[in-house]
Amino acid sequence: MATSKHYDLLVIGSGPAGEKGAAQAAYFNKRVCIVERARQVGGASLNTGTLPSKTLRESALVLTGLRDRGFQSATLEVKRQISVGEFMYRKRFVVDRERERIERNIERHNIDLMYGLASFVDPHTVEVKRRSGGVERITADFILVAPGSQPYRPPNIPFDDREVFDSDTILDVDRIPSSMVVVGGGVIGCEYASVFAALGPKVTLVENRDRLLPFLDMEIGDILHRAMEGLGVNILLNEEVDTVSIVGKEDVRTTMKSGRSITTDKLLWAQGRKGNTSELNLTAIGIPPNSRGQMTVNKNYQTPIPHIYAAGDVIGIPALASTSMEQARVAVCHAFGLDYKKKVGETIPFGLYTIPEASYVGDTEEDARKRGVDVLVGKARFRDNARGQIIGDSEGLTKLVFEAPSGRLMGAHIIGERATELIHVGAVVLAKQGTIHDFIDLVFNFPTLSETYKYAAYDGLGQLNKYLAEKKAKA
Repeated sequence: MATSKHYDLLVIGSGPAGEKGAAQAAYFNKRVCIVERARQVGGASLNTGTLPSKTLRESALVLTGLRDRGFQSATLEVKRQISVGEFMYRKRFVVDRERERIERNIERHNIDLMYGLASFVDPHTVEVKRRSGGVERITADFILVAPGSQPYRPPNIPFDDREVFDSDTILDVDRIPSSMVVVGGGVIGCEYASVFAALGPKVTLVENRDRLLPFLDMEIGDILHRAMEGLGVNILLNEEVDTVSIVGKEDVRTTMKSGRSITTDKLLWAQGRKGNTSELNLTAIGIPPNSRGQMTVNKNYQTPIPHIYAAGDVIGIPALASTSMEQARVAVCHAFGLDYKKKVGETIPFGLYTIPEASYVGDTEEDARKRGVDVLVGKARFRDNARGQIIGDSEGLTKLVFEAPSGRLMGAHIIGERATELIHVGAVVLAKQGTIHDFIDLVFNFPTLSETYKYAAYDGLGQLNKYLAEKKAKA
């Protein structure tokens, strides 16, 4: 066994949380080491999750002509057989370039990078079984646990990564299937269902709840549901999978508890993830993870052992790359007493890279009403926007939820082209506790989709005037 090395900070995992946490400490001249168990840096976000799936979405839009729907007929069909090579080419390019960026960032900050499997020996010591061979022990004043997550695989599902996939292994599919079942109507399931449906396969999406993505504003969720059906996705709600079996040489039979049965070419299981903690030996140091491999932390991202922190997917919701980075930065600043970043911003935008995109920040109309808040909404549709007409997006919608009579913004919700980019305008106004009048006062480039904020605000102002008139009449 190699002699121990000592660091100010040891980071387990090189995903968004691990990379940014390590860089934050190194920026303030701390000696840092990252241990990564995979063969490359970046974690699930880079290699099997966020970037690959979003790049595949863009590839599907281009290869199928959906991106150019404003210049073509309304018939959205794949004009020729698309190969897996074409579909995956851009994904590989983007992943390679981003991996190079992460490696350069680690090197630029003089962070030591070690590839191997880490496990705790004691609260200050980690043993690393190196991929290159041998075992090494590392000690550190502080440790940031950021190993990420992996898809949850129920033991009764026959995953073989040829016909039955999870959301990681689907990226290695050998061909575009003729038909597919996607189990799970959450974010990952809806994203992959819409992407594959755009490529031509007959896609069936199975969800055990009564609606897809129930956290979405109901109106936005209904628009997305209809759009996915328009792509050809057969959506089965209130259905729960009972058994999955391989039939013949290459078919998958999915049987529901209702008795309904579907035979398809491939199956994608997209129900839940679990933290990558099973090999960290956390129980031995007194901080065992829960049944989904997740760790408990306080507001500073400390575990019950104060010098051990955790961030990212391993601590559960919201499990976003964007929040994971910020959690790690807060953790590291707290560990070293750096008066730099003390909390993660409360205004967190959420993005869904479905076809079409959807994104939101703040309260939904339904949630605000449940809390007893008197709310109104203002809406602007992309079909009434010049840029929306140019790009051919007639179904897009910007919706503002605001308090009456103050006009204070409570939530912004967008579905349509570039929704995940547009949402940040609403996020800034929300973070600054602004009102719908702020959108009216702003000047937007013309023609842009951002203009829909102004016209949603004008619509909201009209609703507010009606509200005040009704109040006055009742007085």
